[in-house]
Amino acid sequence: MSMSAVVRRRGFTRTLLPLGVAALAVGVSSAVTVPFLALFLGTEVQADPARVSLFLIVSPLAGVLVSTLVGWLSDRRPMRKALVIVTAAAGGASMCLTAFVRDYWILLALAATLSALAGALFPQLFAYAREALTRDDPGRAAMGTSTLRTIFALAWVAGPPFGALLLDAGGFPYVYGAAAVLFGLAAVVVASAGLADVRAPAVPTSADSVGSVVSGRVAARWTLVLTTAAFTMLQCPLTLGLQALSLFIDAELDGDASDAGFILGLCAALEIPLMLGLGFLTTRVPVRALVLVGAACGVGYYAVVTVASTVWVLALAQCLNAAFIAAVASVGISYMQEMLPRHPGQATTLFANSYTVGAVLSGPLLGVSQQFGYRFAYASGTVLCLLGLLFLLWARPSGEPPAGEAQPPRLSG
Repeated sequence: MSMSAVVRRRGFTRTLLPLGVAALAVGVSSAVTVPFLALFLGTEVQADPARVSLFLIVSPLAGVLVSTLVGWLSDRRPMRKALVIVTAAAGGASMCLTAFVRDYWILLALAATLSALAGALFPQLFAYAREALTRDDPGRAAMGTSTLRTIFALAWVAGPPFGALLLDAGGFPYVYGAAAVLFGLAAVVVASAGLADVRAPAVPTSADSVGSVVSGRVAARWTLVLTTAAFTMLQCPLTLGLQALSLFIDAELDGDASDAGFILGLCAALEIPLMLGLGFLTTRVPVRALVLVGAACGVGYYAVVTVASTVWVLALAQCLNAAFIAAVASVGISYMQEMLPRHPGQATTLFANSYTVGAVLSGPLLGVSQQFGYRFAYASGTVLCLLGLLFLLWARPSGEPPAGEAQPPRLSG
């Protein structure tokens, strides 16, 4: 290995380690609060179902709007590190206030302001990682992004049980207090780790990155629209399937809560090594190919579950589910970033917003499933994954000359 390669790898590692700590802190802070939000609103705030629904609609939509604005701003100037720190601080302040405030309308205002700003932390952290890792080692940037996404997934394995322990120990003040500390930790790590803003987004060439989608060329606007729609369709079943799982096992498979827990744990256990493995493959296999295979696995998984008759069939199908999640939720970030190589903030925000919009759309589908049976949820997931796969095939990136840095494309979430 040449000396220059050694230097690049050292720089890559020095950048990846603090970003990994920040991703873990952000992931755990989300994982200890999000699963208990509806419980918090219903018990601590005494909100009726209508107000809970309003909160669960306003909060993600405000997050989409603010994240889009922050993503556009972040690509205008080399200020992404500052934005990561500001959004983490906003999350800490929001969680700290939520630990003590019990007025519904104040909490709704927080959700639409500070919490919405904190929602931009995830895309900005991954956009910064893309820029910095591409600068340090272009050929391994996608692998670094997948590693960070794996760390974030690990946080969601440990976070909900940790949140339950905090809830038992001290109630919601402990839960939101811990989340505030974790957001603060992310801000401190990024601020003190010696990370520098990248002055100009580095665009990998075909020689630098085997997995490049368009090798430094900006994808056409229509391609971006189709790809964002595809990821929305692909990620909607992630939330829908998770919400319907325990109900489906109970109503259709004569199982119980322990079976649901086993299935979720099995999927998580398979998902983590697959994310790392796919991250490694991005140095050898085109990112687009990995995403297409993952989308096909999603079609297969939801089709199998739709006709499943036993819990064991569901368990065996988790291999497909884990591959689907690993490819779409992890490699998908790199896929979108490589379509806008000079605007990673907007690219990552588009991907993050596609998940949020998909999660919002899953609510009505779950409601329909309650009327027609929970197999409908998985049949819907099959159709959505198939449409997402077809949209990705249709939206084959051909590339356009990169836009001038003074005029980045204005994209909506």
